[in-house]
Amino acid sequence: MIHLKNATYIEWQTFEPIELDVWVEEGLGKSFSFQPPPTIPNDLVTLDCSGMLVMRNLVNAHHHAYSALATGMPMPDPIPINFLETLRKIWWRLDRALDASMIRSSALVTAVACAKAGCTFAIDHHSSPEVIAGSLDLVSEAFEEVGLHHLLCYEITDRNGKEGARAGLEESRRYLSKRQGLVGLHASFTVEDDTLHQAVGLASEYHTGIHVHLAEDAIDESHCRSTWGKSVVERFAGAGVLQLKGNIFAHGIHLNATERRLIAQSDSWLVANYDSNLNNGVGVFTGTGLGPKVMLGTDGMHSDMIAASQTAWFTGKGYEPLNLNKVFQRMQMAHLYLAAHKFEGNSDNNLVVLNYQSPTPVSQANFASHWFYGLRSSFVEYVISDGRLVVDKGRCKLVDEEAVMAEAREHARRLWSKL
Repeated sequence: MIHLKNATYIEWQTFEPIELDVWVEEGLGKSFSFQPPPTIPNDLVTLDCSGMLVMRNLVNAHHHAYSALATGMPMPDPIPINFLETLRKIWWRLDRALDASMIRSSALVTAVACAKAGCTFAIDHHSSPEVIAGSLDLVSEAFEEVGLHHLLCYEITDRNGKEGARAGLEESRRYLSKRQGLVGLHASFTVEDDTLHQAVGLASEYHTGIHVHLAEDAIDESHCRSTWGKSVVERFAGAGVLQLKGNIFAHGIHLNATERRLIAQSDSWLVANYDSNLNNGVGVFTGTGLGPKVMLGTDGMHSDMIAASQTAWFTGKGYEPLNLNKVFQRMQMAHLYLAAHKFEGNSDNNLVVLNYQSPTPVSQANFASHWFYGLRSSFVEYVISDGRLVVDKGRCKLVDEEAVMAEAREHARRLWSKL
């Protein structure tokens, strides 16, 4: 058990500050209390949180751990001039170059970055065409080594031929037979009808959803209309995707009003990834017509959900009616998604403690303003996952950070040389 002494707990939906000690139970699915237990355990860990803020953990609703070794990588020459060239010249070369050691290293680096930024749960979309079988185990085991929970999928696609699509389906089935997860697809423009229908059947069999990039770039829609004579969402609806529970559609930038209505009427959730969209120049997300089921992710750009939420506010307010509370709510909607679909690993005993020494008062009325204009991930002091301390004074507790980073640099050199 962990005792957060002199805590100021910020209620994640109302921002109400509660100035009481917090007693955190250890274990999957456990919670916390503002009252001490009847018997104080011998292994009690007490952390003095005077002047600090305690709040619910963060969740990254769309990540790509496989991209972690790309930071600083030399750009191709000539530089890609559009989204499809970026995929072909960078990401579709990088994912094919990954070996098992690189996959594990990428996942460890990502998990460390997530934990240090207060994120204890990542919804990840993995791709490694040369190492498909067993790849999701490499990612899941690395995340768990750092102390994080996850919801994984493998990116099924026909861009590597029918054999590659078949292998992706097999890896998805193998993994779902023993772990919680989603069925991953790359995007409509790289998935043929037969593969799409098999993926929907697999998701239905395991009572889960599809995790897919949706209308990230205009090419997704134009390809769908020229190939199948319909929009992407209409194609997915015809294939039975919208009848599934718990779909995650990443991006959703180039959607028309009909597509937005179809999504809003289904049990599908959108994940906005503002940093990545700005980097790729594909447009800016708007939630118009999508209803409340909108979450935030990073699309592999980084693992900092505080920064991602701030970009969502600073960018998004110029494109749709937003306020601070609504953007904060989008960041926290992942809690509702995970709870609604009974995914494990995101219970109330996942907390983050922020050593935020503000020069101005923090109150229920202005907490959101502090979040977007004052807070940084560097203020993360402690992170608790399943009631265990996984970040202690800003450092990962369960793994050797220096060793993880040193190994990653060696794998990055190997990866870059292959490219």
